[in-house]
Amino acid sequence: MTDASEKDDDLLAAEYVLRLLAPDDARAFERRLATDHGAQQSVARWEAYFAGLNDEFAEVVPPKSVKIGVQERLFGAPPRRVPLWQRAGIWQGISFASLAVAGFFAAQNLTVPGPQTGARGPVYVSEIAAADASLRVLALYAPEAGELRITRTAGAAQDGRALELWAIAGDAAPVSLGVLPGEAKAVVTLPEGLRAGVATLVLAISDEPPGGSLTGAPTGAVLAVGQVTEL
Repeated sequence: MTDASEKDDDLLAAEYVLRLLAPDDARAFERRLATDHGAQQSVARWEAYFAGLNDEFAEVVPPKSVKIGVQERLFGAPPRRVPLWQRAGIWQGISFASLAVAGFFAAQNLTVPGPQTGARGPVYVSEIAAADASLRVLALYAPEAGELRITRTAGAAQDGRALELWAIAGDAAPVSLGVLPGEAKAVVTLPEGLRAGVATLVLAISDEPPGGSLTGAPTGAVLAVGQVTEL
């Protein structure tokens, strides 16, 4: 077995532990586990690694002021009605388990050492998710390239509509990062003015007409929100 295939098998084990595999792929991997001792060891190692990360952090619910601040920066002023993204409870909680998922994508996309290896540089991740998990996007920031590597794991734009990605820095107006493609994976260049403060950014996805907002600000419902975090 080559080093490349061993690495692929190890990442497959991580995807299995995090329940990211499609049902057919998960069943196929489970059949392998019955006889493949290497796969069994990889699964056990990843389970211990992610469990250890989750034990160190309690679930945190952002204060109401965070929701209000995001709302005001996106729309300029609170609307008379409670906005859809607040009613949906997008900010119900941020658990470290979600960051562990994003951490796996960091390992996959940036070739960061696995749980048994040494130190690495900073990795910035964000889980941009709807409260009901109908839309879920993982974003990994690669500082050396100034790029956000996007992986959509659930949901898609409605027919005749588009998903637009936004970055919000402090009290500044939201900055469009472009319309997300139909493919699950994409690479988005982060504007230079946002890179130094990437760890404080809030990322949001809104429902927009084809081609994106024509106003330079979100015009449709905010479907998902996520805070950028340094692992």
